[in-house]
Amino acid sequence: MTPPNPFPGWYSETLPSGNIRHIVRMKGKKAKKITVPVGPDHPDFLEHYRAARVGEKWEGAPVAIQAPRESLDWLREKYLAHLTRMVDGGNASPATLKQRRSLLTRLCDELDDDGDRYGDLHLDLPTHALVRVRNARAATPAEADNMMKAAKAMYKFAIEIGAAEMNPAEGVGKIHKSKGGTKPWTADDMRQFAETHRPGSTAFLWLTLAMFTGARIGDLCILGRSHEVTRNGIVRLEWQPGKKGSAPVSLPILPPLLRTIRAMPVIGPAYLLSERGKPFKNVETLRTRVRRWCDDAGLPERSSHGVRKGMATMLAEAGVNDQQIGAVLAHTQPSTTRIYTAKAQRGMLSEQALATIADIEWG
Repeated sequence: MTPPNPFPGWYSETLPSGNIRHIVRMKGKKAKKITVPVGPDHPDFLEHYRAARVGEKWEGAPVAIQAPRESLDWLREKYLAHLTRMVDGGNASPATLKQRRSLLTRLCDELDDDGDRYGDLHLDLPTHALVRVRNARAATPAEADNMMKAAKAMYKFAIEIGAAEMNPAEGVGKIHKSKGGTKPWTADDMRQFAETHRPGSTAFLWLTLAMFTGARIGDLCILGRSHEVTRNGIVRLEWQPGKKGSAPVSLPILPPLLRTIRAMPVIGPAYLLSERGKPFKNVETLRTRVRRWCDDAGLPERSSHGVRKGMATMLAEAGVNDQQIGAVLAHTQPSTTRIYTAKAQRGMLSEQALATIADIEWG
């Protein structure tokens, strides 16, 4: 008699390479399967198993996988270990590490035409093997391109350490076609949001903070009173943005923002606090909450990044130059700022040009 499975939803299978793959089905949704890197004999298995049963991957302590040397799994672990050290040294973003771990794990879990898992194959993949993975994700082109971007960075690392001689991802083109990017917020959008989410609410504080700082959502998660500095009698916010390559920011806290901050009934280490009075756990938690707030206000196509983009547009329309806008948005390259301001400035230039012939005698 076969003993009962001590871990419902878990099973293992032997791959053609001889390696063992462990799989866990999500509870209540058996069609969703998640590959976990270790079996029941590993001390971290329970953490991986519990996360997989609710449809997630455990992002805890790195698991030492005995991947064959010079396999794609081996390269992935080498690269992620390097990227982790970069994060620890402040030279890479934790969000980048998290995203690339997810993307490269999915790349390694891809099966080729013979049913072999990519991660078990030699890392010297041909370009067409990556094109196959990209094309399989044509329905989600942004994800496909991000996966190829992660693969390109991984193979660049492989060349640097002498594990590869060429980068097969270099020859993989992008398939995502931009549709104009995030929609910028207008003044009417902001008023509509405030009609639903009144002063004193966390939602109103979020929009006010985003409007008057231009901060990215990752920085909005951590900004708080510890970032306030008084200089020449003016209260300012000063911080180093989390995005790699961003310049330090120093902004005066304008009266509307200061009133909103000081009116909040609960004070914590960050301005934005959850219902429990604690900072949001991570960027994705706040992003999900923002999505809900926007939907409730009847603004389904607006996002946190759109506030930042809208602010740049409004500053440009007010005649603020690129250098000043770049200082507000923590840009270090003028070309980055021009992405936000070009349309508004072209509108002003055309208006100024046509004004020169407005009084021409005609007809």
